[in-house]
Amino acid sequence: MAPPLPPQRPLAGGSRRPRPCRGSATSAASSARAPASDPRPLWELETKRILLEIFKERQRKSAEAGSIPSFYKKKPEDGSISNRVQRLAKYRFLKKQSELLLNADDLDAMWVCLRENCVIDDATGAEKMNYEDFCHIATVCTEQIGQKCKRFFSPSNFMKFEKDDSGRIAILPFYLYVMRTVSLTQARIDMSELDEDSDGFLQPHEMEAYIRGLIPNLAQLRDMPSAFVQMYCRIAARKFFFFCDPHRRGKACIKKVLLSNCLQELMELHQESEEEVTDTEQAENWFSLTSAQRICDMFLALDKDTNGTLSKQELKEYADGTLTEIFVERVFDEHVRRSKVGGGNSREMDFESFLDFVLALENKDTPEGLTYLFRCLDLNGRGFLTTADIHTLFRDVHQKWIEGGNYELCIEDVRDEIWDMVKPADPLRIALADLLSCKQGGTIASMLIDVRGFWAHDNRENLLQEEEEQVEEA
Repeated sequence: MAPPLPPQRPLAGGSRRPRPCRGSATSAASSARAPASDPRPLWELETKRILLEIFKERQRKSAEAGSIPSFYKKKPEDGSISNRVQRLAKYRFLKKQSELLLNADDLDAMWVCLRENCVIDDATGAEKMNYEDFCHIATVCTEQIGQKCKRFFSPSNFMKFEKDDSGRIAILPFYLYVMRTVSLTQARIDMSELDEDSDGFLQPHEMEAYIRGLIPNLAQLRDMPSAFVQMYCRIAARKFFFFCDPHRRGKACIKKVLLSNCLQELMELHQESEEEVTDTEQAENWFSLTSAQRICDMFLALDKDTNGTLSKQELKEYADGTLTEIFVERVFDEHVRRSKVGGGNSREMDFESFLDFVLALENKDTPEGLTYLFRCLDLNGRGFLTTADIHTLFRDVHQKWIEGGNYELCIEDVRDEIWDMVKPADPLRIALADLLSCKQGGTIASMLIDVRGFWAHDNRENLLQEEEEQVEEA
């Protein structure tokens, strides 16, 4: 008979040594030594080891970087494999998106299909379709054009349009919606191709390249002299940056460009001019050839010393010298960079700054134009105007007003009139938000910087009557 086993001694702390059991580390080690026919445990251990090393490496890098995590990733260098792969992926993606768009033939086929399957409204004679017609046209278009037109015939798109009492929509607004969607998508693809660093922004030379590519397709710009193309692109691109780059970072967001009125104004040049248009009407469109030549000639006429920049004295001759001296001084203080031309402390206005200046004066009623002018009106840079500022600004206007042979003015009365027009939230100061909300900010700015602007305000009733008479005669 075998002797009994001696009792096991307890471990430190009063607990006994655990016996190996199934599922423990010993069992895992046994599994690791399993036959080669079942290598899964080895893969799992190797995967865990690799992931653990990656985790420890990231922890080490985070500890070296400090408490703030790294959020900047350096872009791949030009010519590197990463850069080539990125460019190739971008090229293939944009090419695929372009292939999904409807071309001119597809749009013509869709218009024919819409007209052949619509109904005529007896009351208005308009061509309309109900939802059943809409679904039927979708099927016919898909068969004739392909699947790329199917996305336009969704129920949500049908609900976007105004419906009559019978639940029908007009086919023309729907077709124009399709055309505009295709046009904007194509424009985004073209801009993305020019976006070299793929950050969703266009730099000035990229925007100019986009406009240069559009010129052959714009009916009103086809006859532009080749020597003027570069200057035109420079002038046209500046308006995009004035309205789409409010912080003056030197790059315009592609999404803002697509949604801006500037692109729509540029695309208006697609239309052929069926009747003669006067130079005055053409000049109203900043992107017209007439407007670009006008601005270029204006700059050359002001540049008396032909050095390519404008001094304060030269800019004072703008608009026949009706701008006040204090306003010109403030323009140079706020919007003109210091130049080495003529001395270290002198300022000369280059052509880009001149374009911003003209855009601000010609778009005083827009938030961008009024923001530009308000910085000049804010004499002390405090973010608001006081009665003293209004008095100082209008004093130069009053002087030019008297020199022009007009009647005597009371500056205090004009100041009170401006206050009544604005009705600021704070009765003691006028902020930019007050000028924007009162809807008369452009008029007030004109009254404070230009004697001709004050004259137009003072004679607004006579001018309005003359416009009404001209309309009646026409």
